[in-house]
Amino acid sequence: MPSRKPPPGKSRKPAAPKAPPVLSEVRERIDGIDRQIQALIAERARWAHQVGKAKGPLKAAVDYYRPEREAQVLRQVLDRNDGPLSDEVLLRLFREIMSACLAQQEPLKVGYLGPEGTFSQQALHKHFGHSAKGLPLGSIEEVFQEVEAGHADFGVVPVENSGQGTIQSTLDMFLTSSLKICGEVELAVHQYLMSRTGRLEDIERVYSHPMSLAQSKAWLRQHLPRAEKIAVSSNAEAARRARNADDSAAIAGENAGHVYGLKSIAGPIEDRPDNTTRFLVLGRELFPPSGHDRSSLLVYVRDQPGALYNVLSPFARHGVSMNRIESRPAHTGRWQYAFFIDVGGHVQDGPVADALAELGEYATDIKVLGSYPVALL
Repeated sequence: MPSRKPPPGKSRKPAAPKAPPVLSEVRERIDGIDRQIQALIAERARWAHQVGKAKGPLKAAVDYYRPEREAQVLRQVLDRNDGPLSDEVLLRLFREIMSACLAQQEPLKVGYLGPEGTFSQQALHKHFGHSAKGLPLGSIEEVFQEVEAGHADFGVVPVENSGQGTIQSTLDMFLTSSLKICGEVELAVHQYLMSRTGRLEDIERVYSHPMSLAQSKAWLRQHLPRAEKIAVSSNAEAARRARNADDSAAIAGENAGHVYGLKSIAGPIEDRPDNTTRFLVLGRELFPPSGHDRSSLLVYVRDQPGALYNVLSPFARHGVSMNRIESRPAHTGRWQYAFFIDVGGHVQDGPVADALAELGEYATDIKVLGSYPVALL
């Protein structure tokens, strides 16, 4: 039957407004969901324990950790996300669940550039979760040494900043180290000026890592032009020093301020709002492909015309994307250089493998530093 229209001059009555939800019923529903989530997390932990049993009697926590598998799981989390929580929030939640499940066997021991409160520690937590045991170390060299000696399962070291470029001391360690890169972390870095009093007018000297001083130089020039700028080994060390005098301040991350009891004066004060630092995860072995990987290479070339062209052309011919190339003294002789190269793909992927085979005709040596999942966020 055709629908009956209201007579002219009359309109339908507006629908009655929906009654607001009853708060007690909403809370009861949330409590029920929380019970389900907790039960599912416990079930996941039990199945994660079964994975350990299925792998047999392994020696330590490092034997259970599979970065390529974790990357695949986290990519599925992103693919399933329809909101309302952001990708970043969901990644952090699932990372912590995975970290806690892995720690049932034994917590991973991860060395990082300390002391406590550095951006390297933040990168460690972003990649491994808070269930990993962090080992604060005094230098990048010491991080390499502790992983090589087996005292740490993995290490986290900074390698480049979006505004200040490469951290050469990290690259130089790969010239002699046998370690492999098995992961990368990209961390948005926000710098804060902090002190014991929290008053800008008290500040006569500013401590910070050289890179953080460089990242904040415009702000310092405008607001503290007469203050002494003192470079120290880390931002956490800067915070530790600043807590001892009212006329001192530190440029560091907020976490360092919490650790060392400082008050924030201003921030973020970095000159570039997109300030990001890339960190490498160091291990003792190569891992299988995850499906979206990057490879880092160290290529030694003969001193001859066209050497750089011979390095680059095989990747172009095989359709391999090159993300970064940088030369460093090779430490094998005067005026001898090695190229650090990042390319898209895993060394087990056909195009990358073919390019490396062709490159071998021109290079005196090729060292695969690592093939590892590309950082998610």
